[in-house]
Amino acid sequence: MSLPWMLETPAPSADARIPYGDVTHQFGDLRLPRGEGPHPVVVVVHGGFWKARYDLEHVGHLCADLTKRGYATWSLEYRRVGHPDGGWTGTFEDVARGTDYLRTLATRYPLDLERVVLLGHSAGGHLAVWLAGRGRLKPGQSLYTEKPLVPKGVVSLAGVVDLERAFELRLSDGIVESFLGGTPAQVPERYELASPAALLPLGVKQVLVHGAEDTIVPLSLSTEYHARATKLGDSVKLVSLPGAEHFEVIDPRAKEWPQVVEAVASLL
Repeated sequence: MSLPWMLETPAPSADARIPYGDVTHQFGDLRLPRGEGPHPVVVVVHGGFWKARYDLEHVGHLCADLTKRGYATWSLEYRRVGHPDGGWTGTFEDVARGTDYLRTLATRYPLDLERVVLLGHSAGGHLAVWLAGRGRLKPGQSLYTEKPLVPKGVVSLAGVVDLERAFELRLSDGIVESFLGGTPAQVPERYELASPAALLPLGVKQVLVHGAEDTIVPLSLSTEYHARATKLGDSVKLVSLPGAEHFEVIDPRAKEWPQVVEAVASLL
């Protein structure tokens, strides 16, 4: 299968690349729409199965499209598996710190922190939904953050929303075990704290957009999560895209893209 054009084409540059921490991969790309603002914000978390070889460049295309539509976008880079301290716990610490850094950015840029949506693709979908649910973590637990930024909602695009299930399915040659540093039997508490499915109910609105023909992250992850989340009282919408595979959901040229835009708009 040939690579989607987004993975091979440089994205339009961001308005600013801004560090949110002192480590190499702790930075984000900020894009601002026209007008005075304050603008609603979409925090974007890229995918790539949490692996060092995949960076934020390819999601720059969808960020540029959302920015043209009036959203500020804050696309996060973060430490990944293969980087020092990537995976457990560095990946989580980075996306949490990067998201909360919006409060600092809002002192310099016209951002409306009352209208923030999180959006992530694939492994980034996992991280985005985890970010939405991290307020469920308690002081003393790993990954706990005091006063995390609370979004209006979260959009998961083909998200790996259940890490235990992803481990069982051996997604990407068993990457979940490398990511969390063990199996569910070896490090059960990591799966409990890191998997959105284990944190339910999140108490945040969620939209799960997933291609029905996705062979990289099967639709079943979203359908099973949706059923469980709904049963536990969360407001979750599942948008299954007939005929779509894994990358249409991040392709602004794809016929499915308007449904992603609609998912973001519906949360604001």
